[in-house]
Order: sequence, then structure tokens, then C-alpha cells
Amino acid sequence: MRERRPKDIRQYDTAPAGPSSRALRWFSQRMVLKPLVWSLTSVTVTGESHLAALNGPFVLVANHSSHLDTPLLLGSLPGRLGTTVGVGAAADYFFDARWRAILTGTVFNAFPVARNGSGRRGLAASLLETGQPVMVFPEGTRSRDGEMHEFTAGAAALCIKQGVTCLPVGLRGAYAAMPRGRNWPVRGRPRVQVSFGAPMYPAPDETAGQFTARIAASVAALRGTGPNAAAGGRARAS
Repeated sequence: MRERRPKDIRQYDTAPAGPSSRALRWFSQRMVLKPLVWSLTSVTVTGESHLAALNGPFVLVANHSSHLDTPLLLGSLPGRLGTTVGVGAAADYFFDARWRAILTGTVFNAFPVARNGSGRRGLAASLLETGQPVMVFPEGTRSRDGEMHEFTAGAAALCIKQGVTCLPVGLRGAYAAMPRGRNWPVRGRPRVQVSFGAPMYPAPDETAGQFTARIAASVAALRGTGPNAAAGGRARAS
């Protein structure tokens, strides 16, 4: 299939916000999606005590290897956060058709992130300015081998520019449970783990690249991949 160039991609807006949308999102996430994912996998959540320290908008950063990642993260957050956090989603994948944009926006509270240089920029910053937390996957796409790959500096730059906290999260087992190419988790309720880390703050005069390196090292450690994990989570400029 011919790969579409950026100018060929038409992106649609997410679903409109409002009380009815928030109620539908809460029902979809807490009464449908979470029970389904938790019944198909064996989920362990650690570090929940770190969430109490959050005050105001923040940027949730996690490794990305499976379509299970977002449901696992939203389901592991308290309801008050899971239904309000804005989820960065690939514009060319989730917002290329109106029905998919509406579904993704309604259920996941997603906003489009351009992976190819097209589309609107600054949506994450705009959400943070209104007090809304956002979720970002700095690898930019799902891992093809289950390993954690280089982080772009966009999430760190957001934290520095907006003066907000970064919440690092490590996901483990999601790739084995539902790797690329699968539309449903493997049988047997595979084990997955969601590990929340302590909130991180950029140091004075710290560059986006330096902060990215610290975030990547924290996420790698939370994944429990050993002392050399940070080498698999190197920072790269966005």
C-alpha cells in the first residue's frame, strides 16, 4: 500500500467536550473498558501513593509497546484523573477518519499528535494551560520488539515551558500480552504491570534533553529492566 504523504492526510477534530461527553467517557472507561481489560489480563498496579502528591496539571510519560497501554494507564488512574487526562494519539492513525476521531476522543479524551510534521501543534500546551493533565508516549510509536526505545524531548520541553510536573510510569508485560499485529490480548490472562513513579520536576537551567534523559531512566527503572535499562531509553531531540 502506498504510504500517504503528510499533505494527503486529512485530520478530524476530537469529540466535543461537555457534561454528556464526560459522563459517557466515565461509563466507557470505568464500566466497560477497565472491566474488559482487567478480565483479559492480570494487572498489578504499584506506586499509587505517588498520585497523592499531584497538584494541578502534569504530563504523564510512559513507554509504549501495545494498544493495551492507554487502557491500562487510564484504568490504573483514579477515576477523577482517568476521565480528565488528555491522551496524545497519533493523528495519522486515530484522527484520519471522522468516526475514529469521535470514538477515540469520546472514550479516551484523546487529542491528535502529528508524527509526520503535519497538523496543528501546541494542543498539549493548550490543555495544560487550562489545568488539564496530559498523557504522552515519547517514543512516538509502539515498540516493534517490546523493548523501550529512544525518547523524544517533547514531553520534557512541555514540562519546562509550562512549569508542570512529569509523572513517569513504567509498563511491563503489555507487549507480550498484545504485541503489534494483534487486535486482542493473547489467551491465559497474561501478567502486566503498571508502575507509577515519584513526580519529577525539571531542575533550574536543565535543558529538555537533560530532563528527557532523567525521565527515560526513571521509566526504564520502573519497568524493572535492570541497571542497564536506561541505555534503552536514551533521549533524542524532538
